[in-house]
Amino acid sequence: MSAGVSLSYAAPKAVAAAPAPAATSKIHRPGTVALDARLGGDEKRTRLVVDLSKKVEISAYTVADPYRVIIDLPDVSFDLPANSGRAGRGLISAFRYGQIGRGKARIVLDAHGPVKIEKSFVQTEFEDQPARLVVDLVPTDASTFKKNAEAVRPVETVAAVVSQKSVRETPPAPREIPVVVIDPGHGGIDSGATGVHGEDEKDIVLATGKILRDKLMKTGRYKVVMTRSGDTFVPLNERVAIARANKASLFISLHADYIPKREGDARGATIYTVSSRASDREAARLAEKENKADLIAGLDLSKQSDDIVNILYDLTHRETQNFSSLFQRTLAGQMKSGGILLHQDSMRSAGFVVLKAPDVPSVLVELGYVSNAEDVKNLTSDAWRDKVADSIAASVDSFFAEHSAVASVR
Repeated sequence: MSAGVSLSYAAPKAVAAAPAPAATSKIHRPGTVALDARLGGDEKRTRLVVDLSKKVEISAYTVADPYRVIIDLPDVSFDLPANSGRAGRGLISAFRYGQIGRGKARIVLDAHGPVKIEKSFVQTEFEDQPARLVVDLVPTDASTFKKNAEAVRPVETVAAVVSQKSVRETPPAPREIPVVVIDPGHGGIDSGATGVHGEDEKDIVLATGKILRDKLMKTGRYKVVMTRSGDTFVPLNERVAIARANKASLFISLHADYIPKREGDARGATIYTVSSRASDREAARLAEKENKADLIAGLDLSKQSDDIVNILYDLTHRETQNFSSLFQRTLAGQMKSGGILLHQDSMRSAGFVVLKAPDVPSVLVELGYVSNAEDVKNLTSDAWRDKVADSIAASVDSFFAEHSAVASVR
């Protein structure tokens, strides 16, 4: 650790925080639980306090572009009040939290500018008071921030992020049936877009993805792999690695879009394929937003030179692109005939990272707009989710029935 970061596990003499609930008042799950979180202070000094059911060890460090403070924890689940972290205070504009892998959780603080971690520690639980994670931040200059960030940030390599263990846990499928990978976007610390009534995109797309998975598996014609089946964060590159490791014949990424009120209103589903040049300005905006998902969890693989990343940005298989476009057209037709409202410009292309596997036909489906109240009614309706899953499943059937070559082992 640099001189600017102090990690301590001794209890402080005093903690300036509001009274906490009893250590067992909100625990609904085994293991360590985060019970409450709050910010205090001002622009001269800001403190984060997180109440925990028991003491854990932490690692706190800073990263830039944008300015953030990262707090890594072991397997901690979060039972925080609704809207925790959405309002900032002092040096912090907002914070988010969640699982970023098996046995690993993370809290990410978005800073208004360069900050220094003055103190970070976890106070042991005592009598009816929970353990407390405390991080104190003070302002600093950009050069000092950069020096501290470079000194303490853990090395994030593609080999580490694209876990070989996770790939081994999704072994290649039997050779006689095609593999369909369903990719519910976001998850864990990355909630995605927030709906008009506080709905999280990550929950909407996971629920729809599970219904689609069950429908496809019920046919017995496909092996179905989910990039995530719970509320966990999966880096973009690992999503692609899962598809390639399983020799996928089709990759379907599920999302829900959002546009600010000042930009008007929009409704309906949109289906994207990959392209180095976006089909329009809105497609470019969406791809830029989705491709920054790893930054939400404090990761940045943009400068990696590993072969996996090179492959992601080197689309050489035009046949794959053609098959992707074919499935896009098939899906648009099925959704329309199935009574699913489509956006007025429902087939687009943009440079989505998750669609850049050179040998896997891939589409990204924006199921609707969480910024539109009518779309939200659909997106959160079990009946609508079942209907849209029917349309996607029918498209998968048509795609493989008409082009069985896609289903063969490469």
